[in-house]
Amino acid sequence: MTDPATAGAGAINRDLEQHAPAIYRCLSPLGRRLFYPPGIPQQAAEARGVTYNGTIGQITDGHGGALPLPALADLLHLAGHDRDRAFLYSPVDGIGELRRAWRARQRRGVEAGRPSSLPLVTIGLTHALSMAADLFGGDGRPVAIPAPLWGNYRQTFALRTGAEILSAPAVVEGRFNPHAVAQALDGVAPGEPALVVLNAPSNPYGYMPDAGERRALVDSLLHLADRRPLVVLCDDAYAGLVYGDVPATSLFWDLTGVHPDLLAVKIDGVTKELSFFGGRVGFLTFGVEQGSAVEAALASKVKSLIRSTVGSPVAATQMMVLKALRDPRVERQIDAVRRRIAARHRVLQEALATTDPALLKPWPSNAGLFTLLELPAGVDPETLRRHLLAHHDAGLVSVRPRFIRIAFCSVAQDALPELVRRLERGVRELL
Repeated sequence: MTDPATAGAGAINRDLEQHAPAIYRCLSPLGRRLFYPPGIPQQAAEARGVTYNGTIGQITDGHGGALPLPALADLLHLAGHDRDRAFLYSPVDGIGELRRAWRARQRRGVEAGRPSSLPLVTIGLTHALSMAADLFGGDGRPVAIPAPLWGNYRQTFALRTGAEILSAPAVVEGRFNPHAVAQALDGVAPGEPALVVLNAPSNPYGYMPDAGERRALVDSLLHLADRRPLVVLCDDAYAGLVYGDVPATSLFWDLTGVHPDLLAVKIDGVTKELSFFGGRVGFLTFGVEQGSAVEAALASKVKSLIRSTVGSPVAATQMMVLKALRDPRVERQIDAVRRRIAARHRVLQEALATTDPALLKPWPSNAGLFTLLELPAGVDPETLRRHLLAHHDAGLVSVRPRFIRIAFCSVAQDALPELVRRLERGVRELL
C-alpha cells in the first residue's frame, strides 16, 4: 500500500526534474521522499476566518483569538492581532509578514535579477543547516568545508546524515585560500553531486574575503559547477560583522542565479544580526525565483521536515523580531552593536601585534566574533586551554590541530590586553 505521507513527493519531484534537474540530482534519498501532506495544519489554514472553526487543537477565546495567561501576555506588550499571532501556533513555514520583511531586508542593495525565494523560518541557524543536510546530505555525499571548521558541522552533516566531510586549508602562508573548496573536492569523480559550506565571516578564524579573493572564490565554484551539480550553503551567521575595508554582502548574492548547475542556499537569522541569541529565529532561503514551481517544491520538502521534527517555529519570538523590524530605530541600534564589537576587535589586534610571533601567530582577522591564533610546535591546544583555566583564570577554545580561539565578542574591551598577556605567558610556560 502506498504511504500517503510520501506519495505526493512524486509530483514535486517531477517539477524539480523538469525545471531544475541539477537540484533534483543533489537531493538525498530522504530529500526525494519529502513532501508536505495535506494534514491538520493545511486544513486549519484553509479554515482560517470561518465562523465555526473546529480544526486545530489550540485553546482560543472561541472566536479565533488567543487566550494567554495574563502573567505571560504582560511580558510581550503586544495587542490585538499581534498578540494572537504570538500566542497561537505559527504557520509551519513561519509568520508570513516576518518572512516578507526579512526578505526585503536581505535584498537591500541587491540587483533585481538575483533570484531568492521567500525565506522559511527555522528555530535558529543550526536548525536550518540540519534541514539543508537532510535535503542534500546522506551516506557518502561529499561535503567540502575549508579547515579549520566549526565543530558542529561534523555533527550536522557527517554524524546525522553519513555525509563525508572533505577539507583543505582555509589559509595558506598567512593568506586566505580561495581554492580550498576545489582542492577539497579534487578527488571526487566528475559528475558526482557535492555540497559546499561557506561560512563568511567565518568561525573559528574571523575572516571575510577581500574583493580579489572573493572573485577568485566565486570563479573557483563556477568552475566546479561546470563539472558537477553543486549546492553551496552560505552560512551567514555573522552577516554584517565586518570591520575591514572589504565587501560585507553575503556570498550568496554572487552565486545565486549565475550557473544552472549551482544552487546557492542562504542561512541567516537574528542571533547575531539582531543580537538576539535566545530568540532562536533563523531563515532558510533558496537561490530560486520567488513564486516558481521550484520554490514551491523545495518549500514543501522543508515544511515536511519542520512539521515532522519541531512542529512549527516559535511564534512569540517571531513576533518580537517582527515588532523590532518595524521600529525605525532598529538599524541604528544594530550598527551601534557592530561598532562596539569592532572596537573590541581593534583593541585585540593591537594587543596581539605586541606579542612574540614565535609564541602566537594570529591568522588573518577582519570580521566576525573570533580571532584564531596558531601555536608553536610542541604546544598542544587542549593542554594550553586547561593550563589557562587552572593557572591564569582565562577560558578560551582549543581548535585542533594547533590553534586557540578567542571570542572577543564576550570579553570587555579593556580586559582584552590582559587576556592576551595571560595567553602569551601560558604558551611560554608550556614550551
